[in-house]
Amino acid sequence: MSDLKNLAETLVNLTVKDVNELAAILKDEYGIEPAAAAVVVAAGAGAEAAEEKTEFDVILKSAGASKLAIVKLVKDLTGAGLKEAKDMVDGAPTAIKEGASKDEAEALKKQLEEAGAEVELK
Repeated sequence: MSDLKNLAETLVNLTVKDVNELAAILKDEYGIEPAAAAVVVAAGAGAEAAEEKTEFDVILKSAGASKLAIVKLVKDLTGAGLKEAKDMVDGAPTAIKEGASKDEAEALKKQLEEAGAEVELK
């Protein structure tokens, strides 16, 4: 099992040049077409994509129809003053919260959308 883990680590760390050379070797020496080598590339890319994002920015894209309600909600959610909250809403698209956890970001998004705002997580 250790050998397979070492092989997996080696494949994940291949450069594009290495992958191209590997594809040529597989085709010339073993008769395996490059499409099969793409599986190797995908395995390497998949390992990088497996790192799940842990911090999110809550972006207010639009206040929607009930701007006053959104200003009040932004004030409550961020702890900002009324003027600061109004400036955030007027400046949309703007970040309401940066570096939030996934759960916190989703909760903020849900509250803002329920009040009529258009929100995006980045």
